[in-house]
Amino acid sequence: MKALDIEQLTKTFGTLSAVEDLSLSVEEGSIYGFIGPNGSGKTTTMRMIMNIIYPDRGSIRVLGKTSDGARLENVGYMPEERGLYKKMKLRELLLFYGELRGGRSVDAEVDSWLERFDLTSRAREKLETLSKGMSQKVQFIATIIPRPDLLILDEPFTGLDPVNADIIREVLLDLHAQGTTIILSTHDMHLAETLCNRICMIFRGRKVLDGSLQEIQQEFGQDTVRLRTADGSSVLRDLPGVEKVLDLGQEQELRLAREADPQQVLKELVRRTRVLGFEIARPSLHDIFVRIAGPGAEEGKP
Repeated sequence: MKALDIEQLTKTFGTLSAVEDLSLSVEEGSIYGFIGPNGSGKTTTMRMIMNIIYPDRGSIRVLGKTSDGARLENVGYMPEERGLYKKMKLRELLLFYGELRGGRSVDAEVDSWLERFDLTSRAREKLETLSKGMSQKVQFIATIIPRPDLLILDEPFTGLDPVNADIIREVLLDLHAQGTTIILSTHDMHLAETLCNRICMIFRGRKVLDGSLQEIQQEFGQDTVRLRTADGSSVLRDLPGVEKVLDLGQEQELRLAREADPQQVLKELVRRTRVLGFEIARPSLHDIFVRIAGPGAEEGKP
């Protein structure tokens, strides 16, 4: 059974086509990455899945059931815009969410989650006193504590420091190991590469990528060289056979012209500088994203 099945989903706001003829499916037990630039239609799609807004046409099936506007059972949703009852105390709020959605006592679970996220000392404080990062951790706990079968997260890592981002990633992997299906919207391409089984990219309301990282990279060929030199990017100007240079600081990515010979590129580099690293590779998800949605991209085509 598919955890999510969407067919020809379309949503317009006046003259703006936010989502257009979107079809995709998410396998049960997978981690499905949802990427795309701001305004591409990701959040609109998630809101339609959750019955917050309704499509103009198309169908949505969640956990085998056709969406009919009713509250979705066994689905956890963490929206990008955070919303908590700020006057409630932290622990009371988590007990409320857990018992409301899970229909059971969650005292021990709440205490365990507070300890894992280093929030035990703040348990009796009102939400309005917490920092943005702490509030985000609380909202994440509130989303997962009812033990949903399907978890939909819209930019859950935004604003988190590396320590707390690592904790959330570990929790997501634990939930995945227990069979939870996770749909994750993110702007972090490295996170999408390393965490997700499949990746979907929406651009200007349309799906432009959908597959595993290996399938997506294969579609774009093996035209990338990753390298490090003693002189950085300063020696890469007007390098024969190179169409574009992506400077990552200590490392650079070169996109080669279609007929370019990587060995000739390396030979020219050795003539100019000391080469510390040279790897012929498939393009990174970051590079693929920029090819589709960056300046000069033509209607989402590489």
